[in-house]
Amino acid sequence: MIDICDFAVGLSRQLFGLTLATERPDHRMMETWQPLGVVGVISAFNFPVAVWSWNAALALVCGDPVIWKPSEKTPLSALAVQALFDRAAARFGDAPAGLSQVLVGAAGVGAAIVESPAVRLVSATGSTAMGRAVAPILAARFARALLELGGNNAAIVCPSADLDLTVRAVAFAAMGTAGQRCTTLRRLIVHQDIQGSLLPRLKAAYASVSLGDPRDPKTLVGPLIDEAAFAAMARSLDQARAEGGAVTGGERVVGPGHGVYVRPALVEMPGQSDIVRRETFAPILYVMIYDTLDEAIALNNDVPQGLSSAIFTCDLSEAEIFCSDLGSDCGIANVNIGPSGAEIGGAFGGEKDTGGGREAGSDSWKAYMRRATNTVNYGRALPLAQGVKFDI
Repeated sequence: MIDICDFAVGLSRQLFGLTLATERPDHRMMETWQPLGVVGVISAFNFPVAVWSWNAALALVCGDPVIWKPSEKTPLSALAVQALFDRAAARFGDAPAGLSQVLVGAAGVGAAIVESPAVRLVSATGSTAMGRAVAPILAARFARALLELGGNNAAIVCPSADLDLTVRAVAFAAMGTAGQRCTTLRRLIVHQDIQGSLLPRLKAAYASVSLGDPRDPKTLVGPLIDEAAFAAMARSLDQARAEGGAVTGGERVVGPGHGVYVRPALVEMPGQSDIVRRETFAPILYVMIYDTLDEAIALNNDVPQGLSSAIFTCDLSEAEIFCSDLGSDCGIANVNIGPSGAEIGGAFGGEKDTGGGREAGSDSWKAYMRRATNTVNYGRALPLAQGVKFDI
């Protein structure tokens, strides 16, 4: 949140429009950008502060008020942030009343924001199912939608990959945040020549990872959000077994307090079956084997979601192909780094069932503003465009 606020302050000095060449003498044509209006933010539980700030910081420097509907699973984080906002507004003394507001509640509160004609943009982060419900309502009233939905992110490991780097990157991307982030690594596509070298090291990392209270610096994997998340994980692992998968890990363990703790699961699959193509918001990593790079890229792209992806290779040709139009079809395509951990300087978002929205990045402010094209005639004649003649 601090980083995006710094970013937005700098960006506020670059809300620029273009000066355009005009075919008419004694005329000037330019673009101006103006505040869009009320921005609604609907955020998910896994990043209860960051998602709001990615949107709110930019919306505010663009001149837009913000209404925030946090996840009903994380209301206290939102109320705490609003208290900080109110304190900052009071310190500077000239912030308009109602510039930022929080609405706490269940799905009905989000529906009210989506349906309100006063809200010109809704930035919604959550499941693809949520996005399918939100998008038609916004389209029907010609409001803007910025959708950040599901991800089913893959990493390709090539024969030339640095395996020391790969093991560390895969372990973090697959197990970090207990698998509960949209950019979590969920599919690992390994070349057949190195599976014997890579998989034993990954299994050792999975077996050794420490689970427990995430406030303890020694903890690497914390709890799932609730019992429903564990039930969904268990169902997915059962289906993976039924589809020929060999599961390592995935068992529930005793942890502090009333948290739901589960050991991350590594699942060796014979192919990209139905369960692999479906995102489960839990620490499950499906492993598949490939022969050619074309085959690996096809597996990477053959899922409904299109958020983030990665390739591990020391072959320049493979890296460039993966980042080209012949490679990954995702909004994020990384080389020798996992699919998670995006920086705010780059546009964040994905294609297909991920929704097509983009947050952060150099031109992200344009989503929160409306553009006007201005033509100024500083002469006495009235020439028309395209050489049209109209003499009276």
